[in-house]
Amino acid sequence: MKRDMKPPHSGPRAKGAEENASGTATPPLRLTAAAAVAGFEGLAVAAWGVTLAVTGGAHMVLPGLFVLVLAALPLGAAYGLRRARRWSRGPALIMQLLSLPIAWTMLHSGGPAVAGGVVLGLLALGGLVLLVHPATSEALGIGRTAAS
Repeated sequence: MKRDMKPPHSGPRAKGAEENASGTATPPLRLTAAAAVAGFEGLAVAAWGVTLAVTGGAHMVLPGLFVLVLAALPLGAAYGLRRARRWSRGPALIMQLLSLPIAWTMLHSGGPAVAGGVVLGLLALGGLVLLVHPATSEALGIGRTAAS
């Protein structure tokens, strides 16, 4: 009995991704959108860190650098989500859950921060929906059992 000699799919992209013309797997739209949300949040956090370090005076350089280091969480998650890596959903979910109370605080602070709170809150809620959607879980290979 001869078996089909196709190489098995490796990694979490096996079910949810489609192959493009170059033969590489492309993640589903929901996964790409979740990566975009995480990437946008990461860039916003990095910009905040640079702003703190540059315009906050000498006493704000260290906090600005700390915020820049924190930007690695959503940026790393965006990188992993775009490549359909299973590990990336955890950091992305953490970022969305951390964003919700920050958005709530911004909404209640008044002034121009209210608009930022609205944007951040909508991004966080949208990111959560995208990350827990069954298509995203399937594309990442999360939730599969030995029988499936």
